[in-house]
Amino acid sequence: MIFAPKPLGNRKLAADELEKDKKKCRKIGPCGIGEKAVYLNSFFIDRHYYVTYTDIRRAYKRIAMSKGGFTGKGVFSTLPYLVVEFSNGLSRQCNFKYEEDVDTFLSLLAEQHPEIPVHSKAAEKKLRDEEEAERKRYAEHISESAQNAVKQLENAKEYLEKEPVLYNNLTVAAKDKRIVEHISPAARAVALVIFIAAAAAVAAGLYQVVYGARSVGLYMCLFGMAFMIFAASTRVLPSRTNNRKFMQKQWDEQVEAMRSFLKDDADFPVPAQYAHPVILDRMIRVIREGRAESADEALQCLKEDLKALNSSVTVSRKEYDEVTLVKPLFLVSNYQ
Repeated sequence: MIFAPKPLGNRKLAADELEKDKKKCRKIGPCGIGEKAVYLNSFFIDRHYYVTYTDIRRAYKRIAMSKGGFTGKGVFSTLPYLVVEFSNGLSRQCNFKYEEDVDTFLSLLAEQHPEIPVHSKAAEKKLRDEEEAERKRYAEHISESAQNAVKQLENAKEYLEKEPVLYNNLTVAAKDKRIVEHISPAARAVALVIFIAAAAAVAAGLYQVVYGARSVGLYMCLFGMAFMIFAASTRVLPSRTNNRKFMQKQWDEQVEAMRSFLKDDADFPVPAQYAHPVILDRMIRVIREGRAESADEALQCLKEDLKALNSSVTVSRKEYDEVTLVKPLFLVSNYQ
């Protein structure tokens, strides 16, 4: 390979072995999972480094919050990272664009290499404490019909987790659709004016470079291009892939893909647009708390719970992560 990945751990792969493994690796965001190693990104280059599984001590997700941090109230801007700790005591933090990609990476890593922990030590302790607190909320005894509903939901979750890409794509499509639907026409107009003015500045700058003051023309080109990039990076400008019609089509395609996957399971307990393991987990909790006797009742309770959550409600970190992940599925479907 011309640009061979660089090793981060103690063990190195032979050149031919590395080339073959990287070529066949499962690409997830800027990283990848191969048979012999995981591939991690540098700041600019995807899958620029590799580390063999024997050199990995722990891998987990880290979320960087916007100013103010996580308070349990409202929704903050977040930056998702994958952190991989090595047996030599070093670690690598990889930035991802989508949090769902980090979850997919860790899910696949846990499936293929269950010996590697996929939570930080602090997160493992917190999860144990939260699980204990959750168990205390469960009813001591639930009816036979409720037990059957729990079993049905557990089986559905096991079936759904065979294709994590489908439900991850569903959540991404729902979030993208929500973002586009909430862009105001005024914001689009302002961004479009900035882009057009910047493009005009670039054109005028090029004219100056050729026929007028070269130095002035260069500055006009540079500033014009900077504002064009700024306007484009806001994701407010309408484009072929950034408009309501395209996002609706994308959402419909993902729902249809999920529906096709579920067609062999006639008794799947939720509609295709709500087919997500987190939703099934929360429905199981509702039944175990004694608030519902069937899957249909649990889904209705879950909808009411999500409708009641807003920026003034304080929640745990686990609750926050779950709600921000699955609530868009209900919002774009109008809770139908």
